[in-house]
Amino acid sequence: MWSVMRDKADFGMEDRMQGQRDDAHGESRKAAQHAKGKLSAWERIEYLLDEGSFVETNTYVQHRCAYFGMERREYAGDGVITGIGEIGGRPVCIFAQDFTVMGGSISEVNGKKIAKLYEKALAMKAPVVGLFDSGGARVQEGISALSGLGRIFYYNVQASGIIPQIAAIMGNCAGGGAYSPALMDYMVMVKSANLFVAGPRVVKEAIGQEVSLEELGGIRVHAEESGQIDFVAQDDKDCLEYIRRLVCLLPRNCDEQPSVSEEYSYGCSKIAAIGTILPRSNRHPYDIHKVVDCIIDDGSLMELKQHYAPNIITAYARIGGHLIGIVANQPLDKAGCIDISASDKAARFVRMCDSYNIPLLTLVDVSGFYPGREQERGGLIRHGAKLIYAYAESKVCKITVVLRKAYGGAYLAMCSKELGADIVYAWPSAEMAVMSAQAAADVLYRDISSQEREQKIDEYENLFLNPKEAMRLGYIDEVIEPGETRDRILKALEVFAENLGNRGKKRHGNMPL
Repeated sequence: MWSVMRDKADFGMEDRMQGQRDDAHGESRKAAQHAKGKLSAWERIEYLLDEGSFVETNTYVQHRCAYFGMERREYAGDGVITGIGEIGGRPVCIFAQDFTVMGGSISEVNGKKIAKLYEKALAMKAPVVGLFDSGGARVQEGISALSGLGRIFYYNVQASGIIPQIAAIMGNCAGGGAYSPALMDYMVMVKSANLFVAGPRVVKEAIGQEVSLEELGGIRVHAEESGQIDFVAQDDKDCLEYIRRLVCLLPRNCDEQPSVSEEYSYGCSKIAAIGTILPRSNRHPYDIHKVVDCIIDDGSLMELKQHYAPNIITAYARIGGHLIGIVANQPLDKAGCIDISASDKAARFVRMCDSYNIPLLTLVDVSGFYPGREQERGGLIRHGAKLIYAYAESKVCKITVVLRKAYGGAYLAMCSKELGADIVYAWPSAEMAVMSAQAAADVLYRDISSQEREQKIDEYENLFLNPKEAMRLGYIDEVIEPGETRDRILKALEVFAENLGNRGKKRHGNMPL
């Protein structure tokens, strides 16, 4: 079946340009992709989807441009393959740009092909997967090519928050074409790929700056600096494996609840290990990943934007087979403080989980929003407000565990009771206050001796830097031992997730933040 379909797509119509679609030419174009370490568009589809499940749509459409000799360059499908298939038995709509056909450039016609695919996806309420490998809009078509791009953007937005959209950057993704994956929910990028609005030549002509392709839009730029991508893939096959895992993990659409896996394992030794992770001094850092690993099912962690804003982590995992989204401060970086980038990263993730009914677990160890002139001038208040808004807006089950420090506005921003947490637990080490005892003493008692200052610090610590006062006032539900954390979260998921997962849900898109 696959060989027949591939023959149809590559060689099925008699081309008007001599030799364009004979077997030899098709194989040479495929060989050129292989020489770059890339699979062909058809090979990518074949590897990703369940065997024999693909049904192609709009197979033979062609562009209608007559400028610049384009009337002699016609290809069936016009540089993009679209269709419907299955991943792990789940239906998906997929499009794959074919770089071997006019550089995978986006035309009016193939823009319409992708738009029609989106119409089917919305009718089916099935996820969309886009495999991007294109030089951007087709220059020969002028505004008609822009119209094709605009149609794609429109449907990216119409589908946002309704069906999961997964983008894979598997070659160049340039110009206006770069905005389509940016409008989708998840982005996987192959290490050898590039994602940029304007290439080196355009940049030099426009502003006189000489810059390499890698410096403009390489993997390090988007994984560490722009935060544009969620997952870094080693090669095409690794990229497609990420997509398979995501599709099998996520609900099909905004109306479905996450699946509960019956097959999971958990090392019981973790119950004791979790109590040994926190340092004795609250000034010393530790790796929050160790705490997460002691709570979740073995091998279930799938971290997003791992290399971007590492002072906060966002990840999917399972606890007792239940899918959850995790947001956690990372004390190893910036002492876990929330800065501009961390705010955007966490806010988008929270809204994504809310879109697809995924319960949220928030692990708190935060001493505040990150201070400084650069942060304030960069709009820390505006960006921090995104995280507050995202949590307060979300309707999914929200479980918060305060591990250690929870100070000031950052305590509130990390899903406090006031922002709608369904249940809040605290470890005995939790400290919940406006600020640290030392900072509070500086504010409250300026003109006292050093001995008196130490006494006042002790008073403040006894009053606020423990969870007792917060529990007495109802800001936390219970103080639990670290070893109890997994069981308490699991019970909360079983009680709240099914009953509260869709309470008064207000549908919203997943706007890029």
